Amino acid sequence: MNPNTSALILGDLQNDFLHRDGAYGRAGQTNPAIAALPGKLAPLVRAARDRGILTVATLFTLAPGRAAEPIISPHLKSLRPFLKRGDFAPGGWGQQLVEELAPADIVVEKVAYSAFYMTRLEWVLRKCGIKQLYFTGIVTNGGVASTVRDAHVREFDCSVIEDGCAAFADDVHRAAIEGLRPVAKILPIAELMQRIAAK
Repeated sequence: MNPNTSALILGDLQNDFLHRDGAYGRAGQTNPAIAALPGKLAPLVRAARDRGILTVATLFTLAPGRAAEPIISPHLKSLRPFLKRGDFAPGGWGQQLVEELAPADIVVEKVAYSAFYMTRLEWVLRKCGIKQLYFTGIVTNGGVASTVRDAHVREFDCSVIEDGCAAFADDVHRAAIEGLRPVAKILPIAELMQRIAAK
């Protein structure tokens, strides 16, 4: 794991998704595996930071539109009708990376499942000389899977940290991991920690 060419991706690990006072917490939308991620990932993030490995937080964002109402895609509105003005707002507390993992070296706002869709993520990674991406985050079958597949077609070397990702159901997480095996290596946190320590 070369610190000069590797980046640790922290996908959507935000207060509005994970904190009990965030948008999803207030609506009772959580899962123990999702809630456990900050604590599980904190040692990995510290180790990466200590070794000079780039940490990149991708932050789901609801951009304000007319009369400052958030622009919410129809499919998301039907899935998450509790989302309202102020949730995932640019620069707001809810949009930010959770405290246990902050700060990230680079922060990229995203508006869809894939963190590459209409964002500066690829440009930043190329400018920083990044070739290997190590993915963590939520949800495995949504933002993580979409971003990994988009990274693969852009010819990044992709690894998914299996126990560093989670979904709202464990079987959905497992199925998503299996579906990513053709485009990414699958690693546990412990193995990545060993790789970082070896450099």
